Amino acid sequence: MRLIDYLDKGASLGAGAPCLTAGAKDLSYGEVQRLSYRVARGLAGSGVEPGDKVAILSSNDPIAFSCVFGIARAGAVWCPINPRNEIAENRFILDGFDCRLLIFHSNYAAMVEAMLPDLPKLKKVVCLDAGLGFASSFEDWLAGIDDAPFDRTPPDDLALIPGTGGTTGKPKGVMLSGRNIEAMTALTLMGYPFKGRPVYLALAPLTHAAGVLCFPIMALGGRIVIMARPDIGEFLDLIERHRVTHTFLPPTVIYMLLDHPKLAATDLSSLQCFWYGAAPISTARLAEALERIGPMAQLFGQTEAPMMISMMAPEDHYLPDGSVAQKRLASAGRPGPLVQVAIMDAEGRLLPSGERGEIVLRGSLVMEGYYKNPEATAEASAHGWHHTGDIGYLDEDNYLYIVDRAKDMIITGGFNVYSVEVEQALQAHEAVQDCAVIGLPDEKWGERVVAVLQPRAGKEIDAAAVAAFVKQKIGSVKTPKQIEVWDDLPRSKVGKVLKSDIRATLLARRNS
Repeated sequence: MRLIDYLDKGASLGAGAPCLTAGAKDLSYGEVQRLSYRVARGLAGSGVEPGDKVAILSSNDPIAFSCVFGIARAGAVWCPINPRNEIAENRFILDGFDCRLLIFHSNYAAMVEAMLPDLPKLKKVVCLDAGLGFASSFEDWLAGIDDAPFDRTPPDDLALIPGTGGTTGKPKGVMLSGRNIEAMTALTLMGYPFKGRPVYLALAPLTHAAGVLCFPIMALGGRIVIMARPDIGEFLDLIERHRVTHTFLPPTVIYMLLDHPKLAATDLSSLQCFWYGAAPISTARLAEALERIGPMAQLFGQTEAPMMISMMAPEDHYLPDGSVAQKRLASAGRPGPLVQVAIMDAEGRLLPSGERGEIVLRGSLVMEGYYKNPEATAEASAHGWHHTGDIGYLDEDNYLYIVDRAKDMIITGGFNVYSVEVEQALQAHEAVQDCAVIGLPDEKWGERVVAVLQPRAGKEIDAAAVAAFVKQKIGSVKTPKQIEVWDDLPRSKVGKVLKSDIRATLLARRNS
């Protein structure tokens, strides 16, 4: 399966059915299909050859997402660009990934114009919604191009090259093949409930998890409702209005949803599967979500093995008697049926259940490698397994537990402390909205456990009371010896808490 095949499959189930919805506008499968023919012809007319790289820089937009299928139909490779990236990072991606053409939204015109002098490989830029002096308008670019069927055969199976979320300005290009996306799609359709034509609500960026989840939806001829900007009130309205069946949010946004005054009055009965992932979730807030939202479903993946390394369907959150499976809520579900997952020590030995080590995997979900970076590819695939960089263990029932990133483990007084365990204990406190736990140098302990807390709206945090609360739950060794309260936590473009920024801030303060 190529990316274009998911659109064509959906069109075969009903060309007049709604495919992409944004506001009051619907694009049917037939309309998106015809637009993809025109975009593919436009790319060919602009000198884009099969195998060339074409980038899209836009927030969530139905025309921008339609262009993905034009790129695939032209036999080219899609490079999704996160508009939240810093300009240096996007400049590096466009040049380092050898992009030949860029399609962008006018909201990012200043960024594009500033980057252009440093992008000699870029032969053409096209603005989706405006005519600009340095770029062709989308309308002019496709003027006179008909929507007759058009398809070019790609030279290989490479489908897209997303960048890793680097903080150094040097992201790696992850080469994802049609086979990778097909494996992810198969796992999605096998592992989660789908009844009838699904309706998928995309609030999270289509350049990341929310985007690749569209492919299994399209394979069933489902509708994708696209939100241009995050708004929890509108999100709830759209669930009711469109009878949404599937959606995805990271934990930080789920916390906001749980605290929103409209939640209790919203009809959520249409939901079949509410995916969460991309970061650890508070088990206390997850239990609340199960009660107030309903069919929560976990997924664990990474850019290099998209979405479905392990999975936990809605029914797996409960025991046979219908009660919540409390212990299981801290897990990342079970490895997918088409994925081999194991735990490995530093010497490359596979460990038995219950022992902690690096989570490794293999199978057709795993990337082809990093673009033009054989050293990083070799490091990530040492011992014949893909290395995730996450520390975890498999229990006796084959549930996967992620306890930390390898680089974030804290060694204090000779004991290993895993930040996720401490964070779960902190997030169980009624005053804590979110938190981050790091290790800082300490003359006595080697490292001391430090927590930075974000309070819930309307709540005040008493650091001493929180420390006593955590000590009772997980013991004194793991209890933070330093607790800070910040109004908010620094986050990446996809909402992950940036522990490196927190560490740098606290170290600078100590040394000033």
